[in-house]
Amino acid sequence: MRGLKDKVVIITGSANGIGKCTALRFAEEGAKIIVADFADGSTTVEEVEALGSAAFYVQVDVASPESVKNMVDKAVESFGKIDVLINNAGITKDAMMKKMTKDAWDAVISVNLTGVFNCTSAVLPHMLEQKSGVVLTSSSVVGIYGNMGQTNYAATKWGVIGMTKSWAKEMAKTGLRFNCVAPGFIGTDMVKKIPDQVLQERILVKVPAGRLGEPEEIAAAFAFLASDDAKYINGTVLSVDGACTL
Repeated sequence: MRGLKDKVVIITGSANGIGKCTALRFAEEGAKIIVADFADGSTTVEEVEALGSAAFYVQVDVASPESVKNMVDKAVESFGKIDVLINNAGITKDAMMKKMTKDAWDAVISVNLTGVFNCTSAVLPHMLEQKSGVVLTSSSVVGIYGNMGQTNYAATKWGVIGMTKSWAKEMAKTGLRFNCVAPGFIGTDMVKKIPDQVLQERILVKVPAGRLGEPEEIAAAFAFLASDDAKYINGTVLSVDGACTL
């Protein structure tokens, strides 16, 4: 990818899963990585450093503006700038609507939606000052077409699309870019624990490609959208889903 070497990249939710794969992909491209997660991200840091890139871990609660400010301050103190923010942190608390509690609603909204607002708000002054920057946010196919039992999650993943498009319109002339990646059914550790019969009969039947996506394929999408190869792409949603939204 063009233009990623020595870029400073914050990736929330990068201790595990798609976020970790994304950190490693950007490290392969020569970027400097801030591994930001509520969970321990030291293993990700070690793997990034093994690839020859600089990295450090900062614990962050994206629902807390104070915690997010601390994350951004440490990034600037350590590397002097922030070139890319990847809003990847997210949680689920699934239930059918008739059983969904206010607590479950509030918890998912606070991380998946307000957390994206908090992180983007915190990096924005730095990116505006340097007149460059990329903000990428994890949406989901669930945010595009909904899903039973995921009212709260679907609302957040649709919401970040609206936020992203609004930011792109507001700031396209400033040199900043805002895009979303919408993963489909991805073979994370959590998904791989699903019994094979359930996987075949309830999930893969929805995917024309006939297979789960790989976390590395989502990481590649983030890397492309952050690179100079995508410098005229702004305000879009890139679905990486094996055609399941068609």
